[in-house]
Amino acid sequence: MQEWKIKQKYFDMMNGTNRYSDDLNDVDITIVDKEDIADAAIRHFEEYVDEWIYPAKSYVVAICYATWIAQDFNEDFHDLLNDPELLAGNDPYFVPYEEDKYTYDLIIEAIGEFDMTGMVPDIYEYYKEEILESVG
Repeated sequence: MQEWKIKQKYFDMMNGTNRYSDDLNDVDITIVDKEDIADAAIRHFEEYVDEWIYPAKSYVVAICYATWIAQDFNEDFHDLLNDPELLAGNDPYFVPYEEDKYTYDLIIEAIGEFDMTGMVPDIYEYYKEEILESVG
């Protein structure tokens, strides 16, 4: 098992999967149509979006996690995006890359090498705590 996955499993085991406010059972969420996912996701990279827009947010988090894990653990970006457990099974809206290459490719092409803008800094804080700082 990959080191990052061991750390993620340990984090979830020690902290529970509902530690963050991403527990969708108790929040109002906006669901966008399939044709609007890429635009909504790109918006998350460009500005701070203070609303729950799904499944766009799932694509954003998956791209961020795959990017950082690939860099930090020398893994393949597309293999990571294809891993159904990339987000530890905590996101019911996450789909692996092979299930929606078209949308992922639109987003990835539009954002390129993304900066720490928009929602990215918040996502990085989750990533850092869950993957980089957890013991495992």
